[in-house]
Amino acid sequence: MAASTAPTATTTTDREKTLQDELAFPILLTDRLIKSAGEAESSRSECVDISRQADELSHKLRAAVRLTSSPSSSSSIYDRPIRRIAADVAKNLERALTLVRKCKHTGLLRHVFLTITSSAADFKKVTNLLQSSIGDFSWLLSIYSDDEGGANLAIPPIARDDPIIAWVWSSIASLQINRQVKDRIDSANYLASLAGHNQRYRKVIVEEGAVSPLLRLLKDGGGSPEGQIAAATALYLLVDETERSGIVTNEGGIPIMVQVFAESCMSVQIAVAELVAKVAEIDPVAREVFGKENVLKPLISCLILDVDMEDYKRLYVGGGKNSIHSIVQKELAAKNYPNYTNRVLNHGNSSNSYHKVHSCSSFDSRTGGSSSRKERENASTEVKLKLKVNSALALWRLCEGSVFNSQKVAEPKGLFCLSKIIETERGELQYHCLMAIMEVAKVAEDNADLRKVAWKPSSPPAKAVLDQLLRVIKEESNLDIQIPAIKAIGCLARIFSAKETGIVSSLVGQLGNKDIGVAIEAAIALAKFACPDNHNCVSHSKTIIEFNGVPPLMKLLSASDRSRKQGLVLLCYLSMHVGNSKELAEARALKTLESAAKSGMAQNPEVREIFSRALHHLMLYQDGSHPHNHGFAVV
Repeated sequence: MAASTAPTATTTTDREKTLQDELAFPILLTDRLIKSAGEAESSRSECVDISRQADELSHKLRAAVRLTSSPSSSSSIYDRPIRRIAADVAKNLERALTLVRKCKHTGLLRHVFLTITSSAADFKKVTNLLQSSIGDFSWLLSIYSDDEGGANLAIPPIARDDPIIAWVWSSIASLQINRQVKDRIDSANYLASLAGHNQRYRKVIVEEGAVSPLLRLLKDGGGSPEGQIAAATALYLLVDETERSGIVTNEGGIPIMVQVFAESCMSVQIAVAELVAKVAEIDPVAREVFGKENVLKPLISCLILDVDMEDYKRLYVGGGKNSIHSIVQKELAAKNYPNYTNRVLNHGNSSNSYHKVHSCSSFDSRTGGSSSRKERENASTEVKLKLKVNSALALWRLCEGSVFNSQKVAEPKGLFCLSKIIETERGELQYHCLMAIMEVAKVAEDNADLRKVAWKPSSPPAKAVLDQLLRVIKEESNLDIQIPAIKAIGCLARIFSAKETGIVSSLVGQLGNKDIGVAIEAAIALAKFACPDNHNCVSHSKTIIEFNGVPPLMKLLSASDRSRKQGLVLLCYLSMHVGNSKELAEARALKTLESAAKSGMAQNPEVREIFSRALHHLMLYQDGSHPHNHGFAVV
């Protein structure tokens, strides 16, 4: 009969017990069982069999004690299966002891009692339980044996109904014991294959303690980049929700990831960058920890591979008293912009300090290894591209909602680099860089300091990015990259002066886009230009109308419910600021808003107030409109 394999909660008291303490109790029970079996005066043959099993189990328990107390393994032993099986064995021994003790005394009444309470079926059941315990401990000793190679995929009796627990235990034990690196890699790959199956397997793997040995393998690789890649792959598959990502963070995984990424070869960096992106995507807390561990610096350095950064070097590296570098540095210092001055100083003092990533393998010290520069020169185009794609993906995820990380990416080097990639690359790399810019812009929308310092249109890095965003909006037909570019421009609406009509006209041109998704995003972005929170809202509203934005806007109102809502918001802003516009009158904007009010659209809390103000302005300016005729208007 296999015992239940459902994971059990471990109390603090249980954790404080040493393995020797856990094993001492079942050893004591085997001694008692052997003694009681020898004193039995009835069911002698059955008690002899039980005594033999208890003796065999005693030897295995003592072997486990020797294993766990040896200096070489006591500090690194994987104890979860030992504790779990020892507890199960103790229950089986207690049951056997209770049965055998009934056989100690003789007498007619006692014989009758035993006949009633201790049938042959009871002895058979106890014998089967003890045999299962022997099988469990035989398997347990095998997974810690140095003679075994890799994980032991045999199934012990305790896991007969749920083999996954045994496979996980065996793989983690193989990872944790200092065996050959091939065995550790095989075990990590096997855990990764299990993790790829379903959510429950991932949960069991993490609950049974796989994270810590995987992080150890990620850090040292067992002397092999393949080991680090295997560990990174397994962790990537495991951290698919915030709770499991938090376990990785609590185990000290983030500093390890950052160190490995900064110091490893390119193949390892590819895997680790993907892992960083995954953790950052699902765990907002981890994003901030990554930023404080300075992961963005090596990520940007990887993106700079083969990118022409002459504009950046000319403006920011070295720099005299009147250079942009010097001027920006003084301005930022005066504003006490957090940590920015030191970072700019670091950029200026050494062009190598930010360019260089120690990505050569540290595992080949006997032959002298290879420099980062040499490895990158010899790397294939595919490897370089994959590294840059994953690094850009990590940047994107790290910037989501993070002021700290967005500030770092929005420094001159980061913006120049991203603008160059958006200009010259296509596919995933271009898309990831656009998404990173979009996330930085989203943060800047609500952060005045970031807008004023990093996104001045006159600043060369900001201008380089803005030029590329506008180019994408106007020239590209790929919706996947058009939309983040439009969103980014919308988020930055407050940085543009009234003279920046080219920005607004580019967005107006997308109001009539045949793809409704692009048209809606253009309307949302234009609404941020025309919003009363924007200092230049009146000028921008006039520009929207001057560039013939009203006709496509009116068409958008009838496309879908979402387009109608976003279109009405923009129409309300235009009506509030340029209510006397003949274009709005010709488009019958007042009638449109009246219809929307009647239909209940205006009762949406997000638009109720602006509906009221828009109707008021239009009724003042458009002929034939009188306030008493519009009792349905929102007030």
